[in-house]
Amino acid sequence: MRILFISPRILHQPSSKRSIPLFTRFLGNIIFSSPLEFYVLASVTPPQHEITMIDDEYQDVDYKGEYDLVGITATTPTAFRAYDIADEFRTKGTTVVLGGWHPTILPEEAKQHADSVVIGEGEDCWPLLLSDFENGALRPFYAQTTPVDLSSYPPPSRKKIRHNKKFFIERVQAARGCSMGCDYCSIAHSILGRTPRFRRIDDVVKEIESIPQKFIHFSDPSLTMNPQYYKQLFTALKGLNKKYFCNGNISVLAHDNELLRLSSDAGVLEWAIGFESLSQKSLDLVGKKSNRVDDFARGAKKIHEYGMGVLGNFIFGLDDDHLDIFSKTIQAIDDFELDLASFTIFTPFPGTKTYTKLEMENRILTKDWSKYDLRHVVFQPKYMTPDELMKGISHAYDELYSRYRTVKRGFRCLKFGPNSFMMTGLQNFFMRPLYKTKAPIK
Repeated sequence: MRILFISPRILHQPSSKRSIPLFTRFLGNIIFSSPLEFYVLASVTPPQHEITMIDDEYQDVDYKGEYDLVGITATTPTAFRAYDIADEFRTKGTTVVLGGWHPTILPEEAKQHADSVVIGEGEDCWPLLLSDFENGALRPFYAQTTPVDLSSYPPPSRKKIRHNKKFFIERVQAARGCSMGCDYCSIAHSILGRTPRFRRIDDVVKEIESIPQKFIHFSDPSLTMNPQYYKQLFTALKGLNKKYFCNGNISVLAHDNELLRLSSDAGVLEWAIGFESLSQKSLDLVGKKSNRVDDFARGAKKIHEYGMGVLGNFIFGLDDDHLDIFSKTIQAIDDFELDLASFTIFTPFPGTKTYTKLEMENRILTKDWSKYDLRHVVFQPKYMTPDELMKGISHAYDELYSRYRTVKRGFRCLKFGPNSFMMTGLQNFFMRPLYKTKAPIK
């Protein structure tokens, strides 16, 4: 049986027929790795099946190919595109399966565009689905209702999938789920998303040893969620001659020198930090009480002291955000000497506490999922108009990626060594035109 996996892109334009820019195609096909969830499914796919994968962000979808089954993963930002692709294949008579966060939250909606929907995690469901399909007994829904024991499954399989990419960065996941439970987080509000599970450290090490790429991106929601586990992991990774990118909580890192030392010794180049907001009240209102604004400057400084870069992620439009939040954030990025930064518009994804709260307050402006791309305002902000929010983030990006700030951040990474300069510093230059185009679109 021929299976096609598709990871749809986020549509920032009304038309789904947008061509892929040459620069974006180059970055995707040469530098970035493929979606990890399909490697996971490939590991539990019987060997007689042939698998092809397309990352729609960087590759054209092959509608003319002869496939028996098409599997598409979708988050809310990619749902519009996922449904468009699914409908196109179904008009040809090809069986389509939808899965991922968005179909898990809204399975009945997803079923309108698919022959079957996988609800929750797929390790147990996928082999059963394939067997049912071969026997002509495909069910409309398959649901994983108990936590998957990550130690009982083979590692993600990269060799089973046909593609011609030569990746510069590969993804690995040591743990799944997040116990933090932020009100706006799709992970926390998906089935079993609040149930952290950790792989055996030896299995993670063996997987990384088998990967030829030097640079590894950990897809774990946070490598500070269980400090003891990750300290053991970083200790085991030392000496593998790999370089890592990790997500983490700033307040944990601000006070755990041992975790910082071990991660640096293991080869971590960059911590991606969800600062989210400079307003403690805003953070508390969305359930991100693990973030303490008083720790921000200290945490960034400590990470730098151990020779690692900081990517700061910020959200605009939270309920304590006033018009001065944009300039305050730019100033904080300068003061913290962050090496990279990114902004998004606060987005109430369906199924989250945030969405329910704003819907009860009649503040949801649209349920058009194509607008839930972190670049459109889909709700009524509390202390500014939607237009003011859009203009504010656009101006913030202009300031963030001004030529002066871009050059300053980029070359500052030289002090962390050539790998940091190449992987973090140069991102300021390569990504500057992309980030500057991330201003919201009306």
